[in-house]
Amino acid sequence: MATQRYSVTPHPIQTLLTWVKSGEIAIPEIQRPFVWDATKVRNLLDSLYQGYPVGYLIAWRNPTVRLKDGTLSAGKRILIDGQQRVTALMAALLGYEVLTKDYETVRIRIAFHPVDERFEVSNPAIQKDSAWIPDVADAFAPDFKLLKLIKSYTAANPSADEDALHESLDRVGKIVNNHVGIIDLAEDLDIETVTEIFIRVNSAGASLSQADFAMSKIAANTSYGGNQLRKAIDYFCHLAVAPEFYGPIQ
Repeated sequence: MATQRYSVTPHPIQTLLTWVKSGEIAIPEIQRPFVWDATKVRNLLDSLYQGYPVGYLIAWRNPTVRLKDGTLSAGKRILIDGQQRVTALMAALLGYEVLTKDYETVRIRIAFHPVDERFEVSNPAIQKDSAWIPDVADAFAPDFKLLKLIKSYTAANPSADEDALHESLDRVGKIVNNHVGIIDLAEDLDIETVTEIFIRVNSAGASLSQADFAMSKIAANTSYGGNQLRKAIDYFCHLAVAPEFYGPIQ
């Protein structure tokens, strides 16, 4: 019987967000850009609000793996699977901008209707409608005051029930208390094995194209500078659609 090469530990989403802000979580070269559309981000928040499971994340600690910014991982928790979910949480709850597969930097805003208890991708119509909280990231800001929001909401929507508002908005805030299981891969696995795990896991999720498979394999090749080749391809594709990106990469 083969020895299990991983361990599983549940962590609250708040811990994941803390790791994101501190740089404890890192994304390796074998990963893809953010490919989710805003609707999937909305659905993720709704699943958390409903208390549904949102799948496991797979991480690996290795001090010599090359990251997307060109640095070495230096013992950080490298995210092998779950980049889309973690990036979605960064965007929706922390207000971070994301780089899409088309090399566009965008800010994804998810709105919440506290009376109907539903999420929606924010748009100009929603932003003008006082019945909506236009950006749930505001509820996770360090200076957020729940009672202040309830008072301003009821002032704009006199028919709204304060107790019901408090309950639904408090429930939104408690999303970060939900637990997500993290599968930590054994530290002694090599990059080729970890890349194979990444490909096998993702073959059952958001479909990987042949280019995705090829780019992951290229990045994993340390003998011939695969990480540099992967970055050169990424930069070429980025510059082809956004020449102004030349300044930042210098």
